[in-house]
Amino acid sequence: MRVLAPSAGEIMALADVPDPVFAAEMVGAGLAITPGPEQQVAVAPIAGTVVKAMPHAYVVAGPDGAVLVHLGIDTVKLDGAGFEVLVAEKSEIAEGQECVRWTPGDIAAQGLSQLVLVCALDTPAGSVSAEHAGERVEQGAELFTI
Repeated sequence: MRVLAPSAGEIMALADVPDPVFAAEMVGAGLAITPGPEQQVAVAPIAGTVVKAMPHAYVVAGPDGAVLVHLGIDTVKLDGAGFEVLVAEKSEIAEGQECVRWTPGDIAAQGLSQLVLVCALDTPAGSVSAEHAGERVEQGAELFTI
């Protein structure tokens, strides 16, 4: 499964994120992205069906698996403030389709991490290479394959 970057930014290994569940890859293997502070729209990492569409996170299920995109860490506490969901649950979407509008700098200003976490759900820890950590990825470019 080819997974695209929902945001542009610097790639980070999940093991380095400040959240023990994501860092241990309990949700699934993947990578994180440090986005810029400006307002942006996170896009679909794969084509498929929107299984979950919450303000701070969304899950897209395709024929080869499901991918979670989590915008920031502990952003569930914001109860949707600062996020605009642009897709509906159960809708079919194309890879790269706009999903959630947000401003990472506003999240950081509230003392929360603005990292974008991208996890292939139910995959074994270590099944995504972090060899490109520290490099920049453009939105819509391949982030990893699994």
